Amino acid sequence: MAVSRRNLLLGSAGALGAASFSFPKPAIGQSEPIKIGCLAAITGPSSAPTVGFNRGINFAVDSINAAGGVKGRKIELVMRDTQGDPTKAVNATQELISQAKVHAIWGPVNSGEALATTPIMARAKIPDIHPCVVESLIDTTKYPNAFRMAPSNSQWDDAVRNYCLNVLKVKKIAVIGDTTGYGVTAVGASVAAFKKDGADVVYQANIDATQPDMTPDMLRARNAGSEVIVVWSVTTGMEARMFNTRAAMGWDVPFAGHPSLASGELAGLVEKPENWKKVYAIGYKSCSYDASGKVPPKSEELVARLAKANVALNDTLLWWVAGGIDAIELIAKAVAESGSTDSAGIVKYWNALSKYPGYFGTYTFTPTQHNGYPTEEIVMSEASTAKNGTFALAPGYT
Repeated sequence: MAVSRRNLLLGSAGALGAASFSFPKPAIGQSEPIKIGCLAAITGPSSAPTVGFNRGINFAVDSINAAGGVKGRKIELVMRDTQGDPTKAVNATQELISQAKVHAIWGPVNSGEALATTPIMARAKIPDIHPCVVESLIDTTKYPNAFRMAPSNSQWDDAVRNYCLNVLKVKKIAVIGDTTGYGVTAVGASVAAFKKDGADVVYQANIDATQPDMTPDMLRARNAGSEVIVVWSVTTGMEARMFNTRAAMGWDVPFAGHPSLASGELAGLVEKPENWKKVYAIGYKSCSYDASGKVPPKSEELVARLAKANVALNDTLLWWVAGGIDAIELIAKAVAESGSTDSAGIVKYWNALSKYPGYFGTYTFTPTQHNGYPTEEIVMSEASTAKNGTFALAPGYT
């Protein structure tokens, strides 16, 4: 029978109805679980995205399993905490492949770790789907089993740069990141792109995310004449300290950049709510509300189902949760369609996706293009306007 999107993921009972999977494929064994390895920075300074992603993947797995699994097979998550450390991520990846014998891997969720783990998964031919943004992580020749289900860094960078130059209409830019592999790569790419577009990058720095005092760097940025501070980091503690320092300096410079600038964790980290004002983060149409406070109907339905399942959104981002749900569903669908957990079958299914309607975004993959997220669904958000992990569009942005 035909399987609708609604029945496939959450079903009428709010669960992804694996019993609804009905495809003319060979039968899958009814006992062995489908093992999905998860590489996530559960602890450490880069853990903010993992909070949301994990809520999404657990929600999806619980929903699938409660409905009977994928053609009778339950999904088993094999979670490993990388702590944001590439070395730990490498060790965990090797263990997931050689000992846990997972069928596919979700993650890592931080690019610095993925730079170290992606080649390992490629050699082992393990299907991998992740939200990491560094451009080099997607290469269909070197890494034919790796798929990106979030924007690339260049897509993010374009959105931030366009907002700074064409909406805020500033010309003197400070670009700051952390010292992770992602932070260093993102700052370098951002600086080059701003300069190419004629902006004056008056200050750039990579800061240790644990640095307690942001005053020296903020003073250098102000003394250099910065009209906006562009931030590339997932570390909310570092970002909050920058916002607090700006307030202490009596400086009203705006911030723009990484989606984590809008993470709900920041509400408890800033010294005053007003310290979080004039902060503009990358966002998405699926997770933005209009002047009347309404999100798109599909997202509204998802928020209601998450609330019914007691999945908190007040301290995280909806796109992280929705992305986790989409990742598990994409793996489950691939197994159901191919009739097995073989790598070739999973990859073949992903390679044929065209405008797949996920909750986070609409995904398209081909054998030569594994960047799946459409640029037109990226927007800029006003960071401190969170409602259930969704945001108002940034001023002047449509």
